[in-house]
Amino acid sequence: MNIIYSKEIRCGQCGRKLAEGAYLTLNIKCPRCRTLNHFQAKSHPDERHERPAT
Repeated sequence: MNIIYSKEIRCGQCGRKLAEGAYLTLNIKCPRCRTLNHFQAKSHPDERHERPAT
């Protein structure tokens, strides 16, 4: 089963919504306040590993 994770991406300085979607790495400049925002996913949802049962 494929699950699509979608997330609002907002400027860290002024809070303006810049995009919506899934990303691994994203650099985007806010048109309102000109802040360069850098986002990086912690891990891809398909690459998460389950803890082995003991």
